[in-house]
Amino acid sequence: MKILVLNGSPKEKSDTFRMTEAFLKGMNRNGEHEVNVIRVIDKDIAPCQGCFGCWERMDGHCVIEDDQNAILDIYREADIIIWSFPLYCYGMPSHLKAFLDRTIPLVKMKMVQTGDGTVRHEALADFSKIHTLVICGCGFPDWDGNFDGLKIMCRNGFGNLDMVCVPETPMLNVPAAAPLADPKLARFEAAGEEYAAALKLSPETVAELESPMIPKEMYIRIVNGEQ
Repeated sequence: MKILVLNGSPKEKSDTFRMTEAFLKGMNRNGEHEVNVIRVIDKDIAPCQGCFGCWERMDGHCVIEDDQNAILDIYREADIIIWSFPLYCYGMPSHLKAFLDRTIPLVKMKMVQTGDGTVRHEALADFSKIHTLVICGCGFPDWDGNFDGLKIMCRNGFGNLDMVCVPETPMLNVPAAAPLADPKLARFEAAGEEYAAALKLSPETVAELESPMIPKEMYIRIVNGEQ
């Protein structure tokens, strides 16, 4: 399978991408998959200018000549797309959102109504084969309410979707927290194996991956320098 990983973290030492790396290790344990990791912050991707020139050309490319079109070519051919990024203001970091906005060339202006009454733009090609996994980490001590807006956006925008939203991820790059972080990363590695076999994560697995490493009150005290 062809796996496209969109690393949306702006940092070289990314808390969230440590989870994604562990997941990929389990998923591609035998090395049979083609994995392409793109660090989006390093690419020249301008914001969408809303010109809809892509809908005039209908060739699957944007009229802006930067790095986006080369990535769109990889995107179209992928079997699995992993979006890996930290939560910024309850959504994606701006450079990754710019990339998402500029996937518009992959759909047509024509609108279609789905079985549940939702209106969508018709895809330029059959993307039903693409499976999407979102791995998002944040520095909050829990996830209730913090990921709600992101989840709505991803559910509306992606098909064949699995999402894993993890709190307390700064602990993953703190050496003193290794006794807690290492089991979490090992669980992500096992989840990668599960996903490779089924192209799906069970609700039980997602719940385990999303569970905080320490109680909320303890985490807040540590972040606030109170212990």
